[in-house]
Amino acid sequence: MMFHGKLGLAAVGALMLAGCVSFGGKPPERLLSLNAAQKVAPGTLRSASSGTAITVADPEAPKMLDTVRVPVITSPTSVAYVTKVQWADTPRHLFQKLLAETIAATSNRIVLDPGQYSADAGQRLMGELVDFGLDEASNSAVVTYDAMLAGPGGTAIAKQRFTASVPVGGKIAADSVGAPLNAAANKVAADVAAWVAASGR
Repeated sequence: MMFHGKLGLAAVGALMLAGCVSFGGKPPERLLSLNAAQKVAPGTLRSASSGTAITVADPEAPKMLDTVRVPVITSPTSVAYVTKVQWADTPRHLFQKLLAETIAATSNRIVLDPGQYSADAGQRLMGELVDFGLDEASNSAVVTYDAMLAGPGGTAIAKQRFTASVPVGGKIAADSVGAPLNAAANKVAADVAAWVAASGR
C-alpha cells in the first residue's frame, strides 16, 4: 500500500502513535461492589397508603470517601489508598442501594429512590458516611453512618450513629479488603433498618 502527499504522511504518523500512546489510566486489577445479605424476594408485591413509604437518599460523604479509591487510615492525620483495586461506583451510591435493599427486605415498607421521592411524601432517610474504608492500626474494615430520619415535612424524627468493624484476614491488600468491607456495610445497613422500623412505630 502506498501513501501519497500530506494525507498519507498523517496516516502513517497516526498509526505509529497508536502503537506507543495509551489514553486513560491503567485499569485496576479488581473492582469492588456491595452485595446485600438480605434481599427482596423476586415477585414480591407491596402496597401502602399515602405517606407510608420511605425514601433512602444518597448519604453525604467527605472528599476522602467520595471517590472510587479504597482508603486506609494509617494514622490520625494520614490516609493512603489500597493499590490495584477500586470501587465500581462511589461508596455513598453503593451504600444507598444496600440500605434501600436491606430496609425493603426486612420490612413491609415501600422503599423509594431519591428520583421517586415526589411520588410519595413519606419518611426520608438521610445521613453521612463518616467512615468507609480500612484502619491500619486495628487491621479492620470500618463503616460508620450518621443517620437522620425525617418526616413528610422534612422535620427530623430521630438521629443516630451506626458503626461496624470487621477484621481483615491477613494483610490489607486488593484481594483481602472486599469481603470485610461488605460485611461491615451489611451490619450497619441491618442496624439502620431495625432502627427505622422501631422509629416508625
